[in-house]
Amino acid sequence: MQREDLVDLNAFLLVAEERSFTRAAAKLGTSQSTLSHTIRRLETRIGVRLLTRTTRSVAPTDAGERLLATLRPALDVIDAQLVSLGELRERPAGTIRITTSEHAATTVLWPALEKLLPNYPDIHVELSIDSSFSDIVTERFDAGVRLGEALAKDMIATRIGPDLRMVVVGSPAYFKSRPIPHSPQDLAEHRCINLRLQSSGTLYAWELKKSSRELRVRVEGQLAFNNVGMIVQAATAGFGLAFVMEDRVSAHLADGRLIRVLEDWSQPFPGYHLYYPSRRQPSAAFAVLLDALRYRG
Repeated sequence: MQREDLVDLNAFLLVAEERSFTRAAAKLGTSQSTLSHTIRRLETRIGVRLLTRTTRSVAPTDAGERLLATLRPALDVIDAQLVSLGELRERPAGTIRITTSEHAATTVLWPALEKLLPNYPDIHVELSIDSSFSDIVTERFDAGVRLGEALAKDMIATRIGPDLRMVVVGSPAYFKSRPIPHSPQDLAEHRCINLRLQSSGTLYAWELKKSSRELRVRVEGQLAFNNVGMIVQAATAGFGLAFVMEDRVSAHLADGRLIRVLEDWSQPFPGYHLYYPSRRQPSAAFAVLLDALRYRG
């Protein structure tokens, strides 16, 4: 069957159903004369008359009725398949790759994914846990997660989490032999547990803020880790002061395993944002994920 056969058969079906060349031509967006020529071409090709034409009506011949009996269900199946393919195109599906820190993955991404994914079995998500700032374009990620204050200007960013706060903490055992620090300058007299940044390989300078005054304090101590969980563990064991996300130690503060100090120097800052290139056209799957992550607090 050639492509023109399908066109002609569809025209015949519409004329037979409408019982009018005028109405069928209007629905097809063509002229009555062009439609009449199409039907004559079909009849000539198959060698039988399909329609009986009078000045007042159009009706299928016996041969036309036989063709309609086969044609209607066949074209209905084709229409159904086209609708199904359209739904498949719009159905959220595909793999989304995101680079993120461990903290963002556990506190923001996973709680949202745990609720979302059971309802969208065709969406697949790959999280790459990396505290360094990956180039999402070069490394072919669909999106990345960073704090709001560290976003590139050529990216679209959507807030996905609340404001965060860093806190200075130490154990009761540590403070038995050390005074409570009351200013950032007092940290020079304390053992502090350092964080080694994977992105630069340098030690993180504690960023403290009180009102409009901001300080970056280099601290000293016996220990340095590139893992916050180990920093919290060492601080709980009394090996020094730690500077960590508040939510990482909320349980420790609640039950007294750790004590917060320099609280007036711990100010909230913009939380996590999902970012992606401005030229990217979000897929249906990405749009669903973005909506699920969007912070509405």
